[in-house]
Amino acid sequence: MKALLCTELGSFDKLTVQDLPSPRPGAGQVVVDVKASSINFPDALMVKGLYQVKPPLPFSPGAELAGVVKEVGEGVTQFKPGDRVVGFCGWGGFAEEALAPADRLMPLPEGMDFEIAAAFGLVYCTSLHALQECGRLKAGETLLVLGAAGGVGLAAVEIGKIMGARVIAAASSDEKLAVCRRAGADETINYSTQDLRQRLKEITGDAGVDVVYDPVGGPYSEPALRSTGWGGRFLVVGFAAGEIPRIPLNLALLKERSIIGVYWGDWTRHDPAGHRRNVEQLVRWMAEGRIRPVISERVALRDTPAALERLTQRKVTGKIVVLPEA
Repeated sequence: MKALLCTELGSFDKLTVQDLPSPRPGAGQVVVDVKASSINFPDALMVKGLYQVKPPLPFSPGAELAGVVKEVGEGVTQFKPGDRVVGFCGWGGFAEEALAPADRLMPLPEGMDFEIAAAFGLVYCTSLHALQECGRLKAGETLLVLGAAGGVGLAAVEIGKIMGARVIAAASSDEKLAVCRRAGADETINYSTQDLRQRLKEITGDAGVDVVYDPVGGPYSEPALRSTGWGGRFLVVGFAAGEIPRIPLNLALLKERSIIGVYWGDWTRHDPAGHRRNVEQLVRWMAEGRIRPVISERVALRDTPAALERLTQRKVTGKIVVLPEA
């Protein structure tokens, strides 16, 4: 089977498509014939050696996949060969076949195709957990989403609207903001041409926002935090800008603001029942047509390194889906 292999940490152009033996499942594992996987920012960080999870070399990146069960390992009773599944493998998804823990898979929801399924889980599960459990977003509150045209950003815009918030989407181009408006954003800010703090003052009437969803980091984090009102919650989701900001802690003291880390992957292990509840809610919203991933590109394995580069350069809107058999 073919797989995109990382043999050396660093540059994406060192990733190569290679022929490898088919994986065999161990206890509690499933081999999935991968029909689609999707690119997420942690995949890029993993290749660069900058992610908190560091698989042994060589490895195939790709944490999120959808496909058909080929083989199950000892002790796996919830799946059988031929079952259509979606879920998370940690790494290994940019391949024609991948190993995944059985407890990180679920049956493919009725009516959901492989491409949508592969682009669905990580961004929506992260955003729902961030806004619901971490940010305690309430109906009528104001939500600011930074990097709003990316995969997790668009998911946060959609979920914020469903939860009854007034959503302000911030992104780096008018084209990206047009996508955010189609996703339901009430207000938009182009932070490459507009002053973020000044626009937030104008939009909120100087009251400030209640919750900031920040998957970007870099130069936008501090002005966003300064733009929260009394009791504002600042959600640390990621650092797509490549820079971890240094926030003066007096900003938390002022107005009793909270700075809250969001680590959805680890939360699922601490609260598996809560994770199942969130997934069930997201599947219902998907079936009702209230959420739907924006897939901007579909690429083959050979084109995935260039797609990872575009992602890190923040040139991607929505999600890129990898089709291993293309």
